[in-house]
Amino acid sequence: MGTPQSRSKRGRRAVVFGALVAAIGGTAAYRRATAAVRATLEEAQTSGAYAAEEAELGWGDVSPTASKVHTPDGAELATWVAGQGPTVVLPHCWGCSHEIWVPVARRLVESGHRVVLYDQRGHAASTRGTATLSMQVLGDDLANVLEANDVTDAVLAGHSMGGMTVMSLATYRPEVLGQRAKAIVLVSTAATSLTSGPEQAARAAGALIRSPITTRAMSSVHGRRFVRGVFGKDPVGAQMDLTRNLFGQCVPSVRAGFFDALVALNLLEGIATIPLPTTVVVGSLDSLTPPRLSDQLVSGIPGARLVTVEGRGHMLPLEDPAAVTDEILRAVKG
Repeated sequence: MGTPQSRSKRGRRAVVFGALVAAIGGTAAYRRATAAVRATLEEAQTSGAYAAEEAELGWGDVSPTASKVHTPDGAELATWVAGQGPTVVLPHCWGCSHEIWVPVARRLVESGHRVVLYDQRGHAASTRGTATLSMQVLGDDLANVLEANDVTDAVLAGHSMGGMTVMSLATYRPEVLGQRAKAIVLVSTAATSLTSGPEQAARAAGALIRSPITTRAMSSVHGRRFVRGVFGKDPVGAQMDLTRNLFGQCVPSVRAGFFDALVALNLLEGIATIPLPTTVVVGSLDSLTPPRLSDQLVSGIPGARLVTVEGRGHMLPLEDPAAVTDEILRAVKG
């Protein structure tokens, strides 16, 4: 996992690399080099191995039903429901979409469960609405999705910002949590700010996230380098491509608005009152929401149970969907 100093150096190198990419991005030499590398990547992506990786990310024979949930401030939350049986609701992470959860959702449907997925406001197929982008509004959105789909006795399993969404529901809408859910699974997430360095570093990161440079970098031939650090050992190419493409396609103002919410995050008081069985799942190599933040969750949520997945990073629903599915099934069975 490395020392805090080594992790900090890796983070600085990533920022420097991004700046270099932006600086040379307009040159003819860069364009020629980029075209050559892209051709190599495209050739690799037509291989049978890459096709198998992509297939694992899809629904397979499962056919979800799409709909929209309307919020009081005018947002439209794109929603997908599939399967029959005990219900599992899967809020996704910052900057991505419900697609991050599809490998887990498919397994749940195939094992006899109903799954509800949706794109967080401003992400992918969901619109932004007029409300301030905050943790509280994410909790309200989850409440709207639960009510619109008549969800009761469900397991709420959130990944990263999706886990914060579940904890926000517990904090700001505890009556909805009590009426609609039976258990919680928190995957690769935290209840406090993910930034621990100087304030100017957070400002610099926020400026990059707001910039179209980030969008450009994620879609470049070097895009995998920008997301490599959120995966653990032996990352899969198609998984990294999905992550970088989704983050790059997320509207910069939405990325930035929720980044500010992540910087200000503090749900410790709210999670102390969670009355439901709770499982906290973390990858041992998670560099974004490291294991110490999962320890904090377990300490703060009454009776919470910790599960560590060895060798995996932050993108657990992609990296090890079987392990995540197993924990959700355990929560369903109670």
